[in-house]
Amino acid sequence: MTAMVETDPQTSGPAEAVEAAAAPRRPSLSPSRAADFKTCPLLYRFRTIDRLPEKKSLAAVRGTLVHSVLEKLYDLPAAQRTPENALDLVEPAWSELREEPGIAELFETSGDSGAETDVNAPESVEAWLASAGKLVEKYFTLEDPRRLQPEAREELVEVTLPDGLLLRGYVDRLDVAPNGALRVVDYKTGSMPREAFESKALFQMKFYALVLWRTRGVVAAQLKLLYLGDGDALTYAPDEAELVRFERTLLAIWSAIERAVETGEFRPNKTRLCGWCDHQALCPAWGGTPPPFPAEAAAAAGWRTTIPVTAV
Repeated sequence: MTAMVETDPQTSGPAEAVEAAAAPRRPSLSPSRAADFKTCPLLYRFRTIDRLPEKKSLAAVRGTLVHSVLEKLYDLPAAQRTPENALDLVEPAWSELREEPGIAELFETSGDSGAETDVNAPESVEAWLASAGKLVEKYFTLEDPRRLQPEAREELVEVTLPDGLLLRGYVDRLDVAPNGALRVVDYKTGSMPREAFESKALFQMKFYALVLWRTRGVVAAQLKLLYLGDGDALTYAPDEAELVRFERTLLAIWSAIERAVETGEFRPNKTRLCGWCDHQALCPAWGGTPPPFPAEAAAAAGWRTTIPVTAV
């Protein structure tokens, strides 16, 4: 079972964004790439095999900034974890983030009304930072960080399943109770999804729960999604049987990915999410033509493929 490492700054946490810039690691499957394939196999190919560039967005970068602030918040002594001190962390975190390539371009043209009213209009840095600050403040309506002492933040969790598939991802926060109970916490800067979409939201959390169960032998007592956009929370308690079924689901997804790589057939799946995709011009569902399947790159990464590979 072979593959190419997949990381994507657009859909991953800050630590995963760092991984994207590093040299390829051992083949693995992450929650974001598994979700990509479920959403649209062709999107998975573009991000993982072709590694096509994607534009940064104000919303995604704001999410990275807020995650960074909440991570640094727990570096402070418990009594100092106040809304005021958290807001003081925004500017230093922004100073680090704005040095990354592509960030400055998001603010090259600022409009009077900003992007809060026009999704296509850049907003001023000041307005954007203020919106990030509001999300940070909203966090304090959901939890009192002075009463918490996480075991880990932005923690890499990974496990190799019996068939050789490596699962890996980054957990925003991991809490461990005195009795050993685990709580997996993830911060979302949007609003809580409607009930019909809760299972999709929990996919990532079940992924983490599976890895933790396989590595620690403990089923997480609670999976907790904190939605800072509207100040709501979604909690869920998985059981062992459910994690066994979820593992089978991931193995089925991986088998489908391997078949697609072997044949080079990654079919597009046209949905309402296409409006946010950077690759419409290359997508057959929108009248585009994908680039030739990069068989050489796939073979070099260890994929099994029947597509002819040109000798290098």
